[in-house]
Amino acid sequence: MEVHFGSENLLILNVILAFMMFGVSLSLTGDDFRRVVQRPDAPIVGLLAQFVLLPAATCLTTWWFEVDAELALGMILVASCPGGSFSNIMTWLGRGNVAVSVSMTAVSSLAAMVMTPFNFSLYGWINPHTRPILTDIQLDSLEILMLVVLVLGLPLVIGMAVGKAFPAFARGAQKPMRYITLLVLLLFVGVAFGNNVDVFLATADRIVGLVVLQNLLALGLGAFAAGFTGLPRADRRAITMEVGIQNSGLGLAILFTFFPDESGMILIAAFWGVWHLVSGLVLAGIWSRQTARGEAGARQTEGESS
Repeated sequence: MEVHFGSENLLILNVILAFMMFGVSLSLTGDDFRRVVQRPDAPIVGLLAQFVLLPAATCLTTWWFEVDAELALGMILVASCPGGSFSNIMTWLGRGNVAVSVSMTAVSSLAAMVMTPFNFSLYGWINPHTRPILTDIQLDSLEILMLVVLVLGLPLVIGMAVGKAFPAFARGAQKPMRYITLLVLLLFVGVAFGNNVDVFLATADRIVGLVVLQNLLALGLGAFAAGFTGLPRADRRAITMEVGIQNSGLGLAILFTFFPDESGMILIAAFWGVWHLVSGLVLAGIWSRQTARGEAGARQTEGESS
């Protein structure tokens, strides 16, 4: 089975990703990076969970359970991508530490220029079931690096420069750009699904379960790493979202560029792009209600004591 996706659609996808990164970086300043240096505990924990624990756990899990090689490699690629830009919004909705989330997004996007091609090549090779696919393709990590630079690194730098030069524009444009690009990306993914509904239905019984379980693994690893190190609750929530909301759009861009015939890998990344938003919104809603109840209880206790 083959996924139908034209070269013009690949260009559109890359432009969408670049605009998403541009919109996120409009609010970034040098203070966000200095914050990581001054208080590196939460970002370091998050980055370790993002780029070490999640790819390794995905590789070992798919190897242990002998997941179909094409689907397993798609899962490894998603696990190798940085956190998605909408983790900031989910963290805000869930009453988490937005400053930590923004810092992690910025640093992980820069780290992804090296870590994404490195982890994908490393863990794709370690898993003996996925190794033949990489061998047949003869993947060039440098080419992936260049793609990540173009859709993440360059828009990040330009966005920061525009935000510094035109702060009023940045404040007004940042939030609308996030929501507009999210809707456009969801529309894009929806059209891709619609054009390949027969392929998705033929593999949905495996793809849906694998994506849901991997997303739970990502959220769980983020929560475990943050909780194990004793970070404050707001920081734990930010890290959980950052690890659980993956930049699957970047994964799709890599797949359509280097693996256009691997339909299983593409559908894994595409369904990730929808599902992690659903799980993120549900989790953010639960956290928000918990915080609201806690605040109400604290006010009631304060009133009784007074």
